[in-house]
Amino acid sequence: MLAADTQTVAKLLREYAHRTSLRGGNPYRAKAYSRAADSLAALAIPLHVVIEEGRLTEIPGVGDAIADIITRLHRTGSHPSLEKLRKDVPAGVLEMLTVPGLRPDKVLRLYNDLGIASLAELEAAAKDDRIKKAKGLGTALQTKILQNLAIAKSGEGHLHVHRAAALLAHAKDSIRKARPELRRVTIAGDFRRGCELVGDLAIVAEAAKPDKTSTPSADGLQIHLSDRKHFGASLLFATGSAAHVEQLQALAAEKGMRLEPDGLHKGRTLIAGEEAEIYRALGLPFIDPELREGRGEIEAALKGKLPKLVTDQDLRGILHCHTDASDGTETLETMAKATRQRGFEYFGVADHSKSAHYAGGLSVEEIAQQHREADRLNKRFGKDFRILKGIESDILADGSLDYDDDVLERFDFVVASIHGRFKLDRKAQTQRLLRAISDPHTTIIGHMTGRQLQRRPGYEIDVEKVLRACAKHDVVVEINAHPWRLDLDWRWHQAALDFGCMLSINPDAHSIAELDHMHWGVVMARKGGVPADRILNAMTLAEITRYLRQKRRSLARAA
Repeated sequence: MLAADTQTVAKLLREYAHRTSLRGGNPYRAKAYSRAADSLAALAIPLHVVIEEGRLTEIPGVGDAIADIITRLHRTGSHPSLEKLRKDVPAGVLEMLTVPGLRPDKVLRLYNDLGIASLAELEAAAKDDRIKKAKGLGTALQTKILQNLAIAKSGEGHLHVHRAAALLAHAKDSIRKARPELRRVTIAGDFRRGCELVGDLAIVAEAAKPDKTSTPSADGLQIHLSDRKHFGASLLFATGSAAHVEQLQALAAEKGMRLEPDGLHKGRTLIAGEEAEIYRALGLPFIDPELREGRGEIEAALKGKLPKLVTDQDLRGILHCHTDASDGTETLETMAKATRQRGFEYFGVADHSKSAHYAGGLSVEEIAQQHREADRLNKRFGKDFRILKGIESDILADGSLDYDDDVLERFDFVVASIHGRFKLDRKAQTQRLLRAISDPHTTIIGHMTGRQLQRRPGYEIDVEKVLRACAKHDVVVEINAHPWRLDLDWRWHQAALDFGCMLSINPDAHSIAELDHMHWGVVMARKGGVPADRILNAMTLAEITRYLRQKRRSLARAA
């Protein structure tokens, strides 16, 4: 029997994960199998080599137990436990596990009680109202299924950007160890373009000679090898997007040139092989990878109107973070010190407000206690670093904030966010946000649409109307940097800029490690074409202190 290749083993391990979840028991075991399957799919060197060298446990998420399973799957194409699990349900039932919010126990109920054995059958049953009539399932589940089927279809095979980052970093390291002769090992694909969900794991490396025999795999990690002369063109094509490359090719044709994966040609002559040279030869400035989506970036480049995108180094402080006063894991002091150690000038605490009982929302007495602690720490920090006193105030169903005015006036800033009543209709939800925005105490609107990538869609709102209101009332729009949110979606950033909005890149951190989510917010802002001068927390401590003080003075005058 031929040994199973890497992608086959990854698929088998993912099947093992899904079938394990349907059996019940420890849910973390199934998740561990799934993460290991993702890591296998991004393996940069042949699986048999990794096994022969005893390096399976170097793969992210692979411990001794999973290594044994992988070895058995590789050598035999199956595993006794997997064969036993296959007797429980048909393969099509596993498809239903991709629907966000559909737990394994509900999937089993759908199969056992209604005989639904595939995603297509699930969709048909939901549309025919058969699910809501079943005992223990009901209308709410049917509605959720109909809403989330689209997410299951669109997100298939895609990874959250932070997860893709970890796999690609390991792939680069593996390539360098296995092929030390390769140079310029560079990540390409969706990740290089800053996509929030990554389905195209790709790496380009420079070899002494182009490897004509190496063709990228149809799924999993794609490795493109190119010689020095053609490396930039290979990187350009492997980065994409397809629409951007096609538009470059059309521009080249207009100029009597030909853009191909091995470079820019005029007749038989290679004019340019490096990325920057190709853009320059086409009469364009270098276009940052995040902008390469075929959404008008070439026209902007031709007119000299490309934005200078924000960078990680432009950010001077962090806003919207949680501590153990609500649902965070660390104290105010610990979070502030960790922020300072990262080179920032200020830390904006914004714990949950009193309506968020599930998250330990702060009472008025607890707010006073936190403010005293902030004052004590600020005296110790001195002039170079400051804790800004904020709150993430729940927007209630009628659009009001959940503290009285005299309490809201005590904060340096207020992040107003929706955390419940997601099912209000579009008009009501929009009006709810508009009222919160018009409240003079509101500084920032947090995670405006409430989406969670591959988990739930955002609630229905008129985003354009909300953005216009933010600009009118001088309310900042949050780019929530948590990789499960990345909200506001980058596709709306240009509209926000055009309307005159300021934006703020906030990590929504609940732990020290999550402070580093800031980077993903920067990536999204870059993809949305946002420059540093439109980012609130790109202001220095002195500038943001002055900005917030002026806002409070305006509030006092209005009162």
